[in-house]
Amino acid sequence: MRETPSVTPAIEPSPGPELVRDAFAGLQATLNDSCTPGSGDCAYVLGRVHEEVMGLDAAMKADPKGPGHFPEPIAWIGSLRTTLDGDVSAKNLDRHRTELIGVRDRINVWMQDHPDDYR
Repeated sequence: MRETPSVTPAIEPSPGPELVRDAFAGLQATLNDSCTPGSGDCAYVLGRVHEEVMGLDAAMKADPKGPGHFPEPIAWIGSLRTTLDGDVSAKNLDRHRTELIGVRDRINVWMQDHPDDYR
C-alpha cells in the first residue's frame, strides 16, 4: 500500500487592521458626506462613518506605538461604542447621529494636530 505524503495547505495570514494613515484617510473621506434625516441615504452615510471610525479604532489599537499614542480618540470611540450598545442598525445610528458625527469630527481635528503626520 502506497502512502500519500501529507501536505499542509498554505494558510494565508489575515491582513489585520489597516495602518492608521490608511484608516484615517477613510475617515476623512466621509467629511463631506451628508444626508437628510429620515432618508435612505442617511443609513448609508451613517453606516459608513461608523465603519470608518471603528476601523480607525482598530488601527490605532494595533499601531506599533501602542494605543497610548492615541488616548483621546480611543476614549471618544469607546464612549460612542457604549452609547450605541452594540446596536449599529440604521435607526440607532440615526438616533445617535450627533454623537457619531461629533466623534468623527473631533478625531479629525485631533489627528490634524497630532505631532505625527497621518494625512
